[in-house]
Amino acid sequence: MTTTKTVARVHFFAVAGILVASFWVAGNAFGRESLPATEPVSALSRLHGLTNEWSNRASELALRAVGMLGIHYKYGSNTPEHGLDCSGLVQYVFKEAWGKELPRTSVEISRVGERVDVAELQPGDLVFYNTLRRGFSHVGIYLGDSKFIHAPSAGGKVRIESMNLNYWKKRFNGARRIQDTEQ
Repeated sequence: MTTTKTVARVHFFAVAGILVASFWVAGNAFGRESLPATEPVSALSRLHGLTNEWSNRASELALRAVGMLGIHYKYGSNTPEHGLDCSGLVQYVFKEAWGKELPRTSVEISRVGERVDVAELQPGDLVFYNTLRRGFSHVGIYLGDSKFIHAPSAGGKVRIESMNLNYWKKRFNGARRIQDTEQ
């Protein structure tokens, strides 16, 4: 294993651990209210709740994507070492998590998989936006609770945002579900 891959894996697991710990400490896993103080809840039961919401494979996608938080945006790039654009993030995450090769651009990716209604979104689904006055010019990975992760634009970094923000609501183009070949 190369040093770059080792560093990427350590970074991935560190971020995933911090993410899980923060959900537990906050008592709020993707917007869910914490249980009343009278009911004892262990970290394990909260974690179990998260895994019930996501299939194991979709969780793998989401956690891989979250491992990319903070990577700087670079147009045309699809590696964390050099930066990521929106489709590069999606392409990289699917390749790393599932070994799935996706096309390079958001428009091309929008033709893969099956169309999904917004009410049926599941973690790991792809969400598409019109950010450049043309359809399907931006793509992100749905995480649950109306949140998605994406590489925004020049000067930005990979981040999580709410689909409920007016900016994203106005520009939503649709969603797709990519089937995992191992399922």
